[in-house]
Amino acid sequence: MSIAQKVLSIAVDARQASFEMARLSTGVKNEMLLKMADALERETAHLIAENRRDLQIGEQKGLSGAMLDRLMLDEKRIAGVASALREVAALPDPVGEVTKMWKRPNDLMVGKMRIPLGVIGIIYESRPNVTADAAALCLKAGNAVILRGGSEAINSNLAIAGVLHGVMAGMGIPTAALALIPFAEREGVLEMLKQEESIDLIIPRGGESLIRFVVENSRIPVIKHYKGVCHIFVDATADFAKAEQIIINSKTQRPGVCNALETLLIHRDVAPTFIPRIAATLERLKVELRGDDEFRRSAPNAQPATEEDWQAEYLELILACRVVADMDEAIAHINRYGSLHTESIVTSDYGRAQRFIREVNSSCVMVNASTRFADGGQLGLGAEIGISTTKLHSFGPMGLEDLTTTKFIVYGDGQVRE
Repeated sequence: MSIAQKVLSIAVDARQASFEMARLSTGVKNEMLLKMADALERETAHLIAENRRDLQIGEQKGLSGAMLDRLMLDEKRIAGVASALREVAALPDPVGEVTKMWKRPNDLMVGKMRIPLGVIGIIYESRPNVTADAAALCLKAGNAVILRGGSEAINSNLAIAGVLHGVMAGMGIPTAALALIPFAEREGVLEMLKQEESIDLIIPRGGESLIRFVVENSRIPVIKHYKGVCHIFVDATADFAKAEQIIINSKTQRPGVCNALETLLIHRDVAPTFIPRIAATLERLKVELRGDDEFRRSAPNAQPATEEDWQAEYLELILACRVVADMDEAIAHINRYGSLHTESIVTSDYGRAQRFIREVNSSCVMVNASTRFADGGQLGLGAEIGISTTKLHSFGPMGLEDLTTTKFIVYGDGQVRE
């Protein structure tokens, strides 16, 4: 059987399985997720062993430190995946929820009800935790899911999917509802993107080049974000100690992820006092600073920033820094160079905080908090299916509700249209 035939068969089987998933009760879905969490923890040693195979191959191929970090599984991360599945099980089931109901003049009752999207395709790189996270969210929302991970994580992904399939089979739930494309050839992605009769939505998770490739080749609607150029604006009224901790966490906790800080904006009124402090701290933490002329006057060790730096998603310990005259200039900079991902203001002024929230139109806007909170789990959504910087049909971290749509429901008593 050719790759095209295999992908077609996977998609058709997933479509059929999606009908059964849509009928499952909340109790059965929750039981399945809890058993999956337990099974992942029981199989921790096996999962780590398979992950080590991927890491060794990745090191031999020269994958970057950021990519290897995304790829790595250890006991803590597996426990985190299991915890995320339990959080999803505890969330309210959106399927069947009636979100609106109104009465028409002819006494028809009209409403909108949440229903599963159907079959969701996830295309992702590294991060084998996505295999479990995506499965949990899609299945809890009554969907089937087709997963296509990167070749660098093939052993990890197959191992995780095998554990989850064991739970589904034991409960009599069709394993075709959680399909993992088992080969790494790019042809598999291209064939997957042609299955518009079986797949309802594609969600790519990975680098900008992967996402652009998917968008350019898909016949199916795509939820996407190209990159995360995240900003922090240190306002004139900012508490310096608070600002310093927020910046350190945003930039250095995990620099290789899309919600890490990439550009720091500092109000001119506090620049001469705050810049030497934050520059010294970041330099101790091995962060390379690239600044405009005004920033470099207070941080002489910083490299000159270029136009490209304001648009850069570094995904490493490099930070672009700029002094702005006021909030107007900060917002204008974000509007010009931002990627609609995540922005934060550090301020003690309530009015300025509210203005920043109103006027910055990124998918996550924060006050006095690290950009690293732009994450479905951290925002209370349970495991995250991805982050959308497109405004249709979802914007920001995507949770359960974002994996459903609504249909109209109408109750009558014999009415006919005149």
